[in-house]
Amino acid sequence: MKRINIVGLGAGDLEQLPLGVYRKLKKASLLYLRTKDHPAVNELEEEGVAFISFDSIYEKHDHFQDVYEEICTILLEESHKGEITYAVPGHPFVAERTVQLLLERGPKQGVEIAIGGGQSFLDALFQALQIDPIEGFQFLDATDLRRAEIDLTSHLIIGQVYDQFTASEAKLALMERLPDEYEVYIVTAAGSKEERIQKAALYELDRGFEINNLTSLYIPPVTDESILYKTFSKLREIIAVLRGPNGCPWDKKQTHESLKRYLIEESYELIEAINEEDIDHMIEELGDVLLQVLLHAQIGEDDGFFSIEDVIEGISGKMVRRHPHVFGSISAETEAEVLVNWDKIKKQEKGEAKDVSLLDKVGKSLPNLIAAAEIQKTAAKVGFDWKEVGPAWEKVKEEIKEFEAETREKSAKMDKEFGDILFALVNIARFYKIDAEEALFQTNVKFKRRFAFVEKRVKDSGKSFEEFELEELDRFWEEAKEKGY
Repeated sequence: MKRINIVGLGAGDLEQLPLGVYRKLKKASLLYLRTKDHPAVNELEEEGVAFISFDSIYEKHDHFQDVYEEICTILLEESHKGEITYAVPGHPFVAERTVQLLLERGPKQGVEIAIGGGQSFLDALFQALQIDPIEGFQFLDATDLRRAEIDLTSHLIIGQVYDQFTASEAKLALMERLPDEYEVYIVTAAGSKEERIQKAALYELDRGFEINNLTSLYIPPVTDESILYKTFSKLREIIAVLRGPNGCPWDKKQTHESLKRYLIEESYELIEAINEEDIDHMIEELGDVLLQVLLHAQIGEDDGFFSIEDVIEGISGKMVRRHPHVFGSISAETEAEVLVNWDKIKKQEKGEAKDVSLLDKVGKSLPNLIAAAEIQKTAAKVGFDWKEVGPAWEKVKEEIKEFEAETREKSAKMDKEFGDILFALVNIARFYKIDAEEALFQTNVKFKRRFAFVEKRVKDSGKSFEEFELEELDRFWEEAKEKGY
């Protein structure tokens, strides 16, 4: 019979082993152990139970997944010769990747996989730490620990802390969310006679503590509100409170319409921080932009139309759909190929409405320099564009002459002709891959710096602006340029 009987050795010594599991181990004609480093194994040996362990396979590979793959392959091959028994620490369904692989692949090879039970080491951990899992707990794998999955508000247990390396990796992941001094517990051989619980500051986790394959890490729930400020859920809760019945009068009064100006302001302040390469300022301004997003999402939730989950779902789906070269089988080696795919997918998603201008797709609320660039790029995609920059320069010169003519006549068309100059200059910027809006923004910032220098020179002189001739002020301006303002 092609059959693998899988049983769990539990968390402690032989006395804690369920009678049914004990009998299966004693009767097994061919017994395999994932590891013999377990409190019950020595006693089984003393009772004459023979076995084959896979400990040597751990030394052959650098990654646990490769270890599990080889163990699975060997067991399936041996099962073709006859029925075998495979014993794992704890319970077969708790933190046992080899069991999952066998359940997945066994039936495909005509091998029956039978789970024979066992005691989970989690039971022993709860008892050793005196915690009630009904309060909420999270169980994660130290060998595949992802920071985004960590829930700091629940009892957190990290298993598979095999050695100093995995302990160090767990420490680094946790230190991104928790203070260095946060108290954690290193639990080894819970439920056995060798049970040991060691308290440590998080930063000490991989220093001087005995760690082996029976070690788990326990992180108590965080109750300090300031630590939770790093979590998205806490920020969402704060916004909900601000908009709630006992919240802030200003926040409760806001609407999508009233918040528009703040989103624009915060976006430009973020751009300023980026231009100044000021990381601390960027962190602050990114937070302000995120605040605007969450306020809009909370208003949507309060009104019953949408929530932040809908926003996240929408953008997550869009990013996956529009990056088939990353999440699918489409190939895109260059930025240009990526943009072609993006536009193609975008058209498929939105559909092609009849009797709608291509330029109607350009956002109506964009700043006008950005809008001009988008209008030109959209027209260029269908071939309405010069092939080189020369004619674009001629257009600028033509528009300047037309504007000059209108100014001499003080014509009502002056503003339109001036607009034509700006539009033509945006076209020049596009040819040279210059962002016209960003370029003007930088010039504005530069002017403010230099003018502030002029103001300081005037103030230091003890005189007012009115007492200076323009030529004198211009000298201050030139001085500012020389000093790099």
